[in-house]
Amino acid sequence: MHTDTTAPAPEITDRAGYQAALDALRVREKAHTHEGDAIAAARRRLPMVEVDAAAELIGPDGPVTLLETFEGRPLLIAYFQMWHTGHPAAEQCPGCTFFNGQVRELSYLRARGVTYATFCQGPYEESVRYRDFMGWDVPWYSAAGSAEALMAGRGPFMLACYLRQGERVFETYWTTGRGVEAMDQTYGLLDRTVYGRQEPWEDSPAGWPRITGDYSRTNGRPTAQLARLEAGHRDDLSGGH
Repeated sequence: MHTDTTAPAPEITDRAGYQAALDALRVREKAHTHEGDAIAAARRRLPMVEVDAAAELIGPDGPVTLLETFEGRPLLIAYFQMWHTGHPAAEQCPGCTFFNGQVRELSYLRARGVTYATFCQGPYEESVRYRDFMGWDVPWYSAAGSAEALMAGRGPFMLACYLRQGERVFETYWTTGRGVEAMDQTYGLLDRTVYGRQEPWEDSPAGWPRITGDYSRTNGRPTAQLARLEAGHRDDLSGGH
């Protein structure tokens, strides 16, 4: 964690000079926003492919179909969380924990007819205890039995969007890698700070702080787990506190 308040910083100017430089950058920011709108418009015009609406997943009440995970809404966004079966919480995927853990307020999606759910690639009873340990409340299903068909070799983690038309289900979009940053607020906020994400690949001035190691791990485990441990929650996935 970067705590050095004496690290290099931008040159100092007056308010007028600062605002002039910011105004010039704002032109590029607006162009970026407009290009994002254009890409989203193209995304809405993609063709779609039918998937098996009867693909089986396991939820809190046992087996359900892919169709049932829509919860009656016309749209579904599913994140395919990686899972290491038989491993403790500390050894579960830090990247999935980082991204999936930031999708918390679902009411706005639901108001637009969208259900968000996690399709975990591991067994339900074990993996749902991880959701509970992390304090998440998103709908959680095991897709272990249907992940191969639904993911079709994509991944290892994947964000997918589906449309329901009657009893039929269609996949309309999917992404992985940096595409899942759509789930994240942390990077977007860091990108607006003077030091950015502090990652080695970023184009930053010489001397700017850089992180070392895995950003998503602290003391060898997913960073978001630390607050749960401090609150007294057990991390052996056996449930309870």
